Amino acid sequence: MPERADAASSTSRFGRAALAAVVLLCGLTMLAGFLNKDRCTGPEFDQWGRSEPDYERRNKAEVCYSDIQHLWIGRDIDRHVFPYVNGSIDSEGVLVGGVVEYPVLTGLMIWAGAIPARTDAAFLLFSALLMAPFGLAAGWLLGKLSRWRALIWALGPPLVLYAFHNWDLPVVCCAVAAVYVVHRGWGRRERPLVDRAVVASVLLGLGFAFKVYPAIFVLPLCLYVLTGGPGGRWLPRGARHDVAGAVKVALACVVTVVLVNLPFALAGVEGWRASFAFQGLRRVDITTNSVWFWSMRPFLADDVMQPLVSVLSPLAIAGSFALACLLGWRRHLAEGSYPWVAVSAAMLCGFLLLHKVHSPQYTLWLVPMFVLLRVHWGWVAAYFAADLAMGVGIFRWFYAIEFGEPSGIYDGFSAQAVVIGVWGRAALLVALFFVFLRSEVTFTDRRPARRRPAPATTA
Repeated sequence: MPERADAASSTSRFGRAALAAVVLLCGLTMLAGFLNKDRCTGPEFDQWGRSEPDYERRNKAEVCYSDIQHLWIGRDIDRHVFPYVNGSIDSEGVLVGGVVEYPVLTGLMIWAGAIPARTDAAFLLFSALLMAPFGLAAGWLLGKLSRWRALIWALGPPLVLYAFHNWDLPVVCCAVAAVYVVHRGWGRRERPLVDRAVVASVLLGLGFAFKVYPAIFVLPLCLYVLTGGPGGRWLPRGARHDVAGAVKVALACVVTVVLVNLPFALAGVEGWRASFAFQGLRRVDITTNSVWFWSMRPFLADDVMQPLVSVLSPLAIAGSFALACLLGWRRHLAEGSYPWVAVSAAMLCGFLLLHKVHSPQYTLWLVPMFVLLRVHWGWVAAYFAADLAMGVGIFRWFYAIEFGEPSGIYDGFSAQAVVIGVWGRAALLVALFFVFLRSEVTFTDRRPARRRPAPATTA
């Protein structure tokens, strides 16, 4: 009864008007994000539709760079080539024939945003219009789940910096929607946990087809179903674990990924495979922003560092995943429920820290975890500050390097900001790994299942 009363009270304090306010504020923040990136467009365009004058100088000096605008040239996007079907990757690792370095659903979104465009400015605009509904939907879902805490998403600096930096809003929406489905269901009828988790797994599979990372959340979701959800309430009668349910959840993601990718693999296997090969061949360098480059490059030659990181990075990521799941299991034994959202957040921290690429916009992946889990505001502020140092400093530093200005650590704040960003984020991700694992979610199940009554006994 207290749990239901608290949920009802929270709902009454956060009605439709409040939810609309969160979505509206989210929209205004994304508009600010678009205007920030739009500063790099025009006012003139060359024969390829590239903004002029001084595009390369402006996008770094004015910190308005976006991958969306930049990739208008170089991936056949400006030629409106349908992705993957006729493409490949050459011997030097260069993508040709319409291949983009992203999974297929992102490739489709890139192609769709380019259809009406003839310049990089129009491509940025139409891409923003395609992605904005996903950002708004994420804000709406977070508001439904966590009420005013959704303002961390709706008003956070990362949404200004990265909403239209790359194509990340759809994948974030998939991840948030999966959490919503598990804990809120859909419609008015109560559905079994396995059914909700299967739908969530499909959403995570779609997320994989956008940007890969949501698929890692399927493992803790399977463990959540395996243990029967809150207090084991959804376990089959007389069973200690729901093995069949966990297998269904895993298969739902696998089948979704296969069904989405199969048409592209059949239509052009070389082009489809090239997008994955590109990521596998990507080198750890000054553009990847990872701890691997900053910790190893000063001491190791490049030909030694590259193969070493290719081995160490996936092993370290797998180890972080295993540790997160193990600590989540210990918490399950102590509390009776497997903390799948907390474990997912910790796994994401491990991935961001230990992957060989840590692009600035990946912060958007982490922000919903600050909403969904009850972490102290200080952690949020600290991470946003480190991220802001990176998000601004990296482009100012690239500008100094590329255009011959002093770029040493003692020559200006841009290089110092990058160092703060790299190591500040790294330290915070290590700490947040454990903070998330101890945190409670900021929501409750709308209609928690009742425990099965004990069987009647006869005298």
